[in-house]
Amino acid sequence: MSGIKIGVIGGSGVYKIEGVEVTREHKVTTPFGNPSADVIEANLNGISFYFIPRHGKGHTLTPSEVNYRANIFALKELGVEYIISVSAVGSLKEEFPPGSFVIPDQFIDWTKGKRERTFFGNGIVGHTSVAEPVDLQLQKMLVDVCKEVGVKHGAGGSYICIEGPQFSSKAESHIYRSFGASVIGMTNVPESYLAKEAGIAYATIAMVTDYDCWKEEHCTLEEILKVMAGNNTQAHAVLKKLLPKLAANPFKIKKENTYSVMSKPEKLSAEQTRILEVLLR
Repeated sequence: MSGIKIGVIGGSGVYKIEGVEVTREHKVTTPFGNPSADVIEANLNGISFYFIPRHGKGHTLTPSEVNYRANIFALKELGVEYIISVSAVGSLKEEFPPGSFVIPDQFIDWTKGKRERTFFGNGIVGHTSVAEPVDLQLQKMLVDVCKEVGVKHGAGGSYICIEGPQFSSKAESHIYRSFGASVIGMTNVPESYLAKEAGIAYATIAMVTDYDCWKEEHCTLEEILKVMAGNNTQAHAVLKKLLPKLAANPFKIKKENTYSVMSKPEKLSAEQTRILEVLLR
């Protein structure tokens, strides 16, 4: 169990779970810059995991300012094989009310091109399939744990990722609903796609805070934060069950990046070679 490497990306409340002991912090420098914060190594009932506060300590980064490449690369360099994302979202469907969780299996990228979304480029050419951006085995494990702890949840569906930091207009919200998307958020793309490029199993706990704005129920930030507090309590319960379950039941990861790289090894610089060594190991 000690050899299983699990990463968690989410809000700072994650490492405030009762029973979590922070054992050390790793200052990781990547070829893509610095992660959102030092990577926290923590222990929960004998299970070690790595944690990155996505928006930095003190929530200082907007969704567009997060260095997603550095976050994923840092976790991969530390040997992480599985990533659990914890994210606040708006619901686009009546059946997912505030306070419920959705464990999606697809993403729709509706960002505006401001984010660096691939490890490839600048001399390294590669193409990785993101047909299944979520690892379905990890997703099923999350769904099973939600059932076990009694969290109201939905399994499957699409998470549409918008640029932010503004929430949607009503017209936009109705467009997203017409796509059939289940939830809307601002952070899981390119995070999930980069995990694919790094050969890491990725799944997300999408915690519903509101109905976006498609319903005639205008929601203030203050009201959303109240729901988030309750969601965090439920997320803690899920993680406390999930981490030992994943550690005890590791599964073989289908690495879509194995045959991604097209560039010839002899044409790569030392730094480019190092990048690929980390991503492909």
